[in-house]
Amino acid sequence: MSTNDQRLNFATIRELGQMIRSGETTPTALAEHFIARLESIGRELNAVVTITRERALREARLAEEELAAGYDRGPLHGIPYGAKDLLATAGIPTSWGAEPLRDQVFAEDATAVKRLRDAGAVLVAKLAMIEMAGGMGYTQPTASLTGPPRNPWNRDAWTGGSSSGSGATVAAGAVPFAIGSETGGSILSPSSYCGLSGLRPTYGRISRHGAMALCWTLDKLGPMCHTAEDTGLVLQALAGYDPADRSTLRETYQFEPQHARTSGFRIGVLRQGLDVVQPEVRDNFEASCESLASVAMLEDIELPNYPFTEAYSIILSSEGAAAFEDLIERGVISGLTAPEDRLGGYAGTTVTAVEYLHAMRVRRQINDDVDAFLSRYDAIVHPSGNTVASPIGVNFEAYAAPWSRRNVLTSLGNLSGFPAISVANGFGDRGLPTGMQIAGREGSENAIIAVASAYQRLTDWHERHPND
Repeated sequence: MSTNDQRLNFATIRELGQMIRSGETTPTALAEHFIARLESIGRELNAVVTITRERALREARLAEEELAAGYDRGPLHGIPYGAKDLLATAGIPTSWGAEPLRDQVFAEDATAVKRLRDAGAVLVAKLAMIEMAGGMGYTQPTASLTGPPRNPWNRDAWTGGSSSGSGATVAAGAVPFAIGSETGGSILSPSSYCGLSGLRPTYGRISRHGAMALCWTLDKLGPMCHTAEDTGLVLQALAGYDPADRSTLRETYQFEPQHARTSGFRIGVLRQGLDVVQPEVRDNFEASCESLASVAMLEDIELPNYPFTEAYSIILSSEGAAAFEDLIERGVISGLTAPEDRLGGYAGTTVTAVEYLHAMRVRRQINDDVDAFLSRYDAIVHPSGNTVASPIGVNFEAYAAPWSRRNVLTSLGNLSGFPAISVANGFGDRGLPTGMQIAGREGSENAIIAVASAYQRLTDWHERHPND
């Protein structure tokens, strides 16, 4: 198969795996194909920091040798992927999206990168991100050392933050999947803006050892893919206890799509906040609910009345200030790209210990009550974002001003640590994608992926892709 074969661009993980095992292609041919895509369209979108060609070809050749010898590591064996540039990679720069740290190099891989290597996946690139994962309070898309990441659906639009390069490259068919991170929406947001299936797992499901810390009790890593099923395949490779990250869950995770339910779901529909979303976002969400009604019993719900946004903000500000204390003291942040980021790191230092402890106490009560609430449903649904992607060069807070930038379910989900997946569900302003968020109680990844897969069998939004 030629490395110019366009069938590869948007093939799923399972499809690429079948091509490898049938002899239609090889891991090396796939690596070369996607590296070429990254060098062209990936760089045009400001979505790539480093092409890891030497490592990729070495890993691809090893995959070929192992498969030829009958050693099959599973569905990711020989599949290329990209990693958000906050994941450490031995001997390869890890910039955290920040110009002053462009040449920062670590001695070993992050646990997530090690686990993907163990699964046979092939690292082809380190992908662009918002500097410091947005922890300094950025308000516009230019806050990235690669320049403003552009949306492949409309290059005058943003991809969302902070996993901006991950969203752009998967949506553009430049990698089959990518790893992003989320503290307050950084997987769900670019997945929604770029028309992807992006999974934010349960807090502690994936080790963060070797990943830049923004907020220790909120940070999560997760896959961004073409389909809901693909997110489950990647999660299975990533999940598991890691003694280097004591926050990781000790329970094992097994993705079993062959046993997934296809109907009979009980789904809570969260319409709270629909009055502050763009009209197309609201209309697409209502249409999605109509589709789900053929496979689920739907019930209107309202979230418990707690100050979860306030608690989330206090925890994020204070933990972020502690995480970046050394960089602030060394003056590194003075070299950041966005002017507001050069000052934003100081705000969290004004949060008192009393305020932080109050927020953590409230959080425990919120988490207990929310888990009891979610236990009544297989999933709950809500828009993934309140708007489509904002234009490049526009302050995204100003763009969202007629509506609301803060998504109520995303804020609560990150505070409480329950999983959610965003799936494409239509298009809105300027031909840009919208997304539906499907969330569930802690540990319910298989249930929400089953709901998302059922929705994707009913619709074809996930099969639509931008032109180069």
